[in-house]
Amino acid sequence: MKHSAGSPAPSAEIVQAAAILASGGLVAFPTETVYGLGADAEDPAAVARIYQAKGRPNDHPVIVHLAPGADLDYWSSDIPPAARQLVAAFWPGPLTLILKRNAHIPDAVSGGQDTVGLRCPSHPVAIALLSAFKGGKGGVAAPSANKFGNVSPTTAQHVRDEFGDEPLLGAVLDGGASQVGIESTILDLSRLDTRGPVLLRPGHISAQQIADVIGLLPGQPDAAAPRASGTLESHYAPHTPVLMLERAQLADSLARLQAKGKRVALIVHTLAAPAGPHVTLPATPAGYAYGLYAALREMDQSGADLILVETPPQDAEWLGVNDRLRRAVFGSSGMMEALLRS
Repeated sequence: MKHSAGSPAPSAEIVQAAAILASGGLVAFPTETVYGLGADAEDPAAVARIYQAKGRPNDHPVIVHLAPGADLDYWSSDIPPAARQLVAAFWPGPLTLILKRNAHIPDAVSGGQDTVGLRCPSHPVAIALLSAFKGGKGGVAAPSANKFGNVSPTTAQHVRDEFGDEPLLGAVLDGGASQVGIESTILDLSRLDTRGPVLLRPGHISAQQIADVIGLLPGQPDAAAPRASGTLESHYAPHTPVLMLERAQLADSLARLQAKGKRVALIVHTLAAPAGPHVTLPATPAGYAYGLYAALREMDQSGADLILVETPPQDAEWLGVNDRLRRAVFGSSGMMEALLRS
């Protein structure tokens, strides 16, 4: 059953999904960023099922999703004032905070680290599920609901396409298309005294917005930064190789590839796309982010030999989009030359 973004899921469906979580099962559910694959964060065996279903490395942490008003002190042993300021400013919303993990919280959610990633999503279906699960006092560990490294899902159909008849998946809640379209901003606050705030993954909430609240501009990740979701060099990648080119290069490369009989799919935002598989995304960071993963999935299914993406602007507000694209193209260098030689 599909629900509009402005109304919660029917209570019976939410109650059933919460019961699946309570019994150790997996539930895919919508958030405002992407769809998550959820399990009881305090049940290591349930969390292990997430890793099994996704094919995810066990040392790669997951984010714990909390209901509005959740008790942060239950989850973290050290909550600095900056964390509470950011919670007041941005939760529910697409901001994940990395804090010191309380000893009774299983390290299964943190990949064995002494930290934990916490966020409160703003999607009404997610809020309804989190509020029903353990009376709103539980946490749902939920990475994106896709096979590890693949393009994140922004619709329930994407989840179904990804997992098919996966026996571990107990339910898929449909809340329409995710409103933001890329994963949450991840901010490390676990080393404030020694390192200050650190931006581990850019997203919809910018470093400047964070600085406007806490008075400190987040720094860049260092070698001692906690591992965090979605920060591997290769991630968010379709099966078809992806290359990102400036507008002038893109038109020339397209012509050369087509002259060799290669099938090319395009994702553009200013270039007038010729005939053939293509998606034109809005030339605004929010609009582009909203459509990016769906565009990558659509072009991945077009039968193309290569997906060419017109390089987006490099302004600060495009940081989240460019981060995802940089990871999607990682490992595809040299692919165009190989196709031109073949």
